[in-house]
Amino acid sequence: MSPKTPPQQRRISDDQKSSGLQHLQHEPVLLTQTVDVLSPMKGETYLDLTAGYGGHAGAVVERIGTAANAVLVDRDIMAIRALEPLVTAGARVLHSDFLSAAKQLVQEGAQFDMILADFGVSSPQFDIPERGFTLRSKGPLDMRMDQRQSVTAQQLVNETSEAELRQIIQRYGEEPMARRIATAIREARPLSSTSDLVDVISRSVPGHKAKDACVRTFQALRIAVNHELDQVRGLLELLPDLLRPGGRVAVISFHSLEDRLVKRYLQEEMRKGYEARLQILTKRPLAGNIYDVHNPRARSAKLRAAVKIKNQQKQNTERT
Repeated sequence: MSPKTPPQQRRISDDQKSSGLQHLQHEPVLLTQTVDVLSPMKGETYLDLTAGYGGHAGAVVERIGTAANAVLVDRDIMAIRALEPLVTAGARVLHSDFLSAAKQLVQEGAQFDMILADFGVSSPQFDIPERGFTLRSKGPLDMRMDQRQSVTAQQLVNETSEAELRQIIQRYGEEPMARRIATAIREARPLSSTSDLVDVISRSVPGHKAKDACVRTFQALRIAVNHELDQVRGLLELLPDLLRPGGRVAVISFHSLEDRLVKRYLQEEMRKGYEARLQILTKRPLAGNIYDVHNPRARSAKLRAAVKIKNQQKQNTERT
C-alpha cells in the first residue's frame, strides 16, 4: 500500500496543488502496473477499497479528471485524515473496513468502472512503533488496523488458549515451529510489548530461523486481530456486483494466503463458462520489484486483475 519513504518528504507539484490533489505523496506498490491494468479514462468511476495514503487513488483521479467520481475506503483513521485533500476535491470517503464498505455500496446499488483492493499493512503503520505492527522497535502489542475495535494482539497473546494460539500461528503464519512458539508464549505470559514477543520467539527458535519465525508469528497475529482473510473472502464474492459491465478490478496481495484466495476465486469464476462474470486479465500475477531498496514491501507484492464480462446471455440471445 504505502512505501518506506515518509510521504511528508515527497514534493507536491503545482499541478497537483491546483487540482486539489495535494495528498500525501508516496511511491505506492506496483503503481504503474496497477494504472495500466485499470486503464483509467476521463469521466470513469473509481472505487479504492484500501485507499491508504492516496497514492494509487491520486494517480487514477488525475487520469479520470475529477475526484468526484471516486469513492475511497480505509479503516485506519490516519489514512482517513491523509485523504482529506481528495475529499476537498470531491471524493467520497468511507471510514470502514473494505468488506463492510463493499456491502454498503452493493446495497446502494453502486457500480464502478474500476476497483482497486491493495491488501496488507501500510508502511506508515509499520513505521510507527505505537501501532505494534513492527518487530524492529518496541511498542505495545496492538496490531489493530482500525483502532476503534476492541481486540488487540496483546489480548490474543495473553488470553487465547495454547492450542488456539498454535493454530493461529500455524494457519496464518505457516510457521513450522508453531507448537513450540505457542508453548513458549503461554509460559512467558503476560506479554505487553512487541519486544517481549520477539524475545520469547527468539528464545524458543534459536539460531538463524528465529527472525523468520518472528516475522511469520507477527503476520499470523495481525491477520487474526484484523480478520484479514475473512475480509478478503467476503470481498471477492461482491466484486462482480460492484463492477459495471466492462469494469476492471485489480487486487494486490502481499503473502501467499491472500494471493491463493484471489487466484482460486478468479479461476473458479472462469470455469463457469457462459455463467462467468469475470475474465482474468493477468495470466500470471504481476510481481513487485525484488530490487526495490526504497520500498522492501514491494518485493512480495503480486497484482492480479480481471474485467467484468458484458451480459453474454443477452449477446447470445441477440445472435440467435
